[in-house]
Amino acid sequence: MKGIFIDISKCTACKSCEIACAVAHSKSGNLFEAIFEKPAPRKRVYVEPANSHSYPSRCMHCKDAPCVIACPNGAMKRDEQRGIVLVNEDRCMGCLMCAMVCPFGAITLDSEKGKAVKCDFCTRRLSEGKVPACVEACPTSSLRFGELEEMVKEKRRTIGASVVVAAETAKENL
Repeated sequence: MKGIFIDISKCTACKSCEIACAVAHSKSGNLFEAIFEKPAPRKRVYVEPANSHSYPSRCMHCKDAPCVIACPNGAMKRDEQRGIVLVNEDRCMGCLMCAMVCPFGAITLDSEKGKAVKCDFCTRRLSEGKVPACVEACPTSSLRFGELEEMVKEKRRTIGASVVVAAETAKENL
């Protein structure tokens, strides 16, 4: 399953991901035109402070998504083929039960439409063979898109290498 992997140690809180997300979900798809659109385009990723780091918070498209279970109208649905949790705006009544149960605070209300808004992995971009806008815009590669299992393996190798270096350094200092 593909997903967005977050390395908070690389995030500089530049908020490029937030801007790219809003533009990707705008009518024009262009930053300079999106600024003047009514209603204003909505971002679906939120860069938040997390102690000495920043964390780009977004929907994690949970396997057993609480938002899907809690939605009384069935507006929250999993696209089983891609593993993405999506909002069906036609069914959404804006009650935000989904937001109340989301463990990541990733669902907000589009107050103009009265509908839930959340990350959709930029499905339009994915269908064009592109990565999600937030990933493409990240200047530090804090956000990466790919097979989650492969990215987790890479993380283990990186941590393993740093543990070995730390152990060797400690041994030399004895």
